[in-house]
Amino acid sequence: MNRLLKILFFAVIVRPITLIALGLNIRNLSGLPRNGPAIIIANHNSHLDTLVLMSLYPLSRIHKIRPVAAADYFLKNALYRWFFLKVIGIIPLSRTGFRQAEELFSPCYHALDNNDILILFPEGTRGDPEQRGRLKKGIYHLIKPRAETPLIPIIMHGLGRALPRGELLLVPFNCDVVIGDPVPPADSAEALLEKIETINQELLSKCLTYTHVKHDK
Repeated sequence: MNRLLKILFFAVIVRPITLIALGLNIRNLSGLPRNGPAIIIANHNSHLDTLVLMSLYPLSRIHKIRPVAAADYFLKNALYRWFFLKVIGIIPLSRTGFRQAEELFSPCYHALDNNDILILFPEGTRGDPEQRGRLKKGIYHLIKPRAETPLIPIIMHGLGRALPRGELLLVPFNCDVVIGDPVPPADSAEALLEKIETINQELLSKCLTYTHVKHDK
């Protein structure tokens, strides 16, 4: 039943919005992981980010795509809990209290063992429109015991203007989604974040909307 709800939601609501109204410029779609286990890491400026990334997949695979999200926000009431767990299929993580990484990421490891594809935002929260925040070390602690799991970087640009933080009205904008090659393994959190940041800068330079903004300035 949950799988059917998810397919219907994306087929009837999400896809017409993300793939038609927004006018996405997608580069290197072949680099998107088709099968799990895999982890997608992306920048975060809008609630559209998750929906756009999930809409890149065929409806037949949508049930295998699992966004990692903050439990305190997305499970804050009964309606949110039902929608985000049953329809979107999030993996909720607690942002409060101290827990060992193995315990904190246990639901993520369970999903990876089920050959799911995780979507994770290493910045931890949505930033200001088209501004990238500081990467946090959680991604290193998640991937450390699963070094063989592909870590796929994606940069999006324009979604922060299409639906900025705190806004409910969608404004049609051309937006970019640039998919990179897997991030090489690193032996420390600092080294991994440095590699991700370097890759992100390279991917950002390939965004048509970003280069146009720079040129206009």
